[in-house]
Amino acid sequence: MLNMTKKQYAKLAKSKVPASHLVRDTAFAWLVGGGICVLGQFLLGTYMRVGLTAEKASAITAITLIALAAVLTALRIYHKIAKWAGGGTLVPITGFSNAMVSAAMEYRSEGLVTGLAAKMFSVAGSVLVYGLLASVIYGTVLWVVGFFL
Repeated sequence: MLNMTKKQYAKLAKSKVPASHLVRDTAFAWLVGGGICVLGQFLLGTYMRVGLTAEKASAITAITLIALAAVLTALRIYHKIAKWAGGGTLVPITGFSNAMVSAAMEYRSEGLVTGLAAKMFSVAGSVLVYGLLASVIYGTVLWVVGFFL
């Protein structure tokens, strides 16, 4: 058994942790997340220029971004971008698509129903719960504020 004091262990553990590059990591996340949003704006404008209404163009833009992220995940490219960009790939809708496709790919060997279909939505549950909770809180605040305006 290893005979080490808490202080020695803390020093050893600290020496093994990679250095944090907060400014660089934040910049990469901001650039990539912003780039995804710029791509979304470009797609929205393009769809509207070809004659779609704003509502239809918005829906097709979201579908395009989701599909693009799913394809990049299946080709094992999205995780390379995410490794470099960190949270910048998680916040937009593309991060949700990546999470679902990654889970589906990971569990596909367990079968279509108990593996792929069941595990693909494992991340969706928490997103839906907290998304719905946030919308209820937001709606309640708006309702209460409406009484005072």
